[in-house]
Amino acid sequence: MLTSSVGNFLNSGRWLLLAMLGLLHGVLLLGMDSPWAHPILLAHLGVFLLWQPMWRGERDVGGGAFAFIALAAATAMFWLNWWVIAFWLTGLFGLVGARVFAFRDRWTRLLYLSVMVYLLAVLLLWVVPNLFAAQSTIEAGSFLIWYVLPILLLFMAFLPVKTEPVESTQTVDFIYSLLLFMLLTLVVLGSLAFMSLGHLDYINALPRTLFLIGLVLLALGSLWNPRFGFSGLQVMFSRYLLNVGTPFESWLTQLAEAAQREHDAASYLRQAINLLADFPWLSGLSWQSPDGSGQLGQFSEYAVVVQEGELRLSVYAKQQLNPAVLLHVHLLAQLIGYFYQAKQREQSLRDITRLQAVYETGSRLTHDLKNMLQSLLSLTSIAQSREERAQQLLQQQLPLLTQRIELTLNKLKQPKMENETPQLSLNAWWDALKLRNQHQAIEWRSPGSVPDKNIPVALFDCVIDNLIDNVLRKRQSEPGISIFVEIDPDPLRLIVCDSGTPVTEAVAAKLLRAAVVSENGLGIGLYQAARWAEQLGYRLTLASNRPGRVCFELKE
Repeated sequence: MLTSSVGNFLNSGRWLLLAMLGLLHGVLLLGMDSPWAHPILLAHLGVFLLWQPMWRGERDVGGGAFAFIALAAATAMFWLNWWVIAFWLTGLFGLVGARVFAFRDRWTRLLYLSVMVYLLAVLLLWVVPNLFAAQSTIEAGSFLIWYVLPILLLFMAFLPVKTEPVESTQTVDFIYSLLLFMLLTLVVLGSLAFMSLGHLDYINALPRTLFLIGLVLLALGSLWNPRFGFSGLQVMFSRYLLNVGTPFESWLTQLAEAAQREHDAASYLRQAINLLADFPWLSGLSWQSPDGSGQLGQFSEYAVVVQEGELRLSVYAKQQLNPAVLLHVHLLAQLIGYFYQAKQREQSLRDITRLQAVYETGSRLTHDLKNMLQSLLSLTSIAQSREERAQQLLQQQLPLLTQRIELTLNKLKQPKMENETPQLSLNAWWDALKLRNQHQAIEWRSPGSVPDKNIPVALFDCVIDNLIDNVLRKRQSEPGISIFVEIDPDPLRLIVCDSGTPVTEAVAAKLLRAAVVSENGLGIGLYQAARWAEQLGYRLTLASNRPGRVCFELKE
């Protein structure tokens, strides 16, 4: 039971802090000349080592830390004086003050604020007067050190603060600690300057020093935020903090330029890793990604691992990184990861686009072959009939079918872009269309003379063959419906209508915009024809969809 209580005491940061202050207070009460001052101060340093937030308790003590501990112990044993105590209190004030706002619990913040008040009062009203031999202030400070400050220690002991394990202590902000240390040092040295130059006693020099420092802080505070067109010290200081070895803005510009220049995800990742390796505080890098893995430089014990999506980046520093640099390392690694994922998505989109182009080209050729097979089936039926006009129809249709087969074979041998589609005059195409379908019961409507205007013949063949094939199959399920094909040259419109039942609303909503499941198929032919027409500057639409008049229209 006793062992558990001692363990809880040693693991509680609050009680270690109060024990450290109590031992320090005992040294101040005994004075520097007391033989008990040295061992009590040495015990104070030991408790400080258990409480301090700079080195975690489970870590091995390095050479630098051991040298600091040995120097502090030697100073406490052999060179103990008021100057050493003043320097030590100033350091403690900066160390405690840098951690006040790191806690969310208001009682914990009140505890550390009380510690700051205690250290400030001890330094300015007891240690410094003894240092400067200010006898009048020493007499007033003796009441403080004997009666008032012990009550403050008891007040801190009874604060309802949550138990804070030493292992969970936050990292000290070095900048805040240094600023508080320099500010308190300025107060002490400023008071000494007023006493020496103005021939004042300490009780008069201290208020003047505090007032002058207050004016300086007020001026700096007014310059911190923008005033009267001045950008403010805050912007300059923020830009300075964003500088991690090299200008942060310059590094971001290079990273963005690499993302624009490199289209391949693997190439971009190598370029970004090389840019990150330029930082002088890094000793090495390693990464693992779907595009491979690798390493640069040398590994060290100070490693930071960042996982961003499928990219795992390990950064090795030459020395231990402080919290600000750690934050920047995570930010830089996340930026590389975001750009890398964007490159992966861009590459996937390119692959999908290629596959879609292959699919669309194959789909068009499939429908061309289907239409030609249907034409060949019709010619075969004509050849098997005993009509007198059969031979004449075969002689008229076979050259047209041969021409279409040659055009399809040329597409397979040497694919062309859509803007390279062969052109044919409108009147020649119209005459060939009527001749090719003259055996079908279709009404052909056109003005007196079709103008001699060039059109993309492959597109028009694809559209009209799909439309005529659909209405002919519709006639098989609805005998007796009439079909007509109309051409209007100004503006150019090609209309295919039938007098059958309209397309259902569910199918019409998706028709020409996607593959649609219907009774006769998937609607892929019309979908591909509509997309091809859009690429060449035409529009294929369902112009009319009412009973007795269902019309599709191809227009410019």
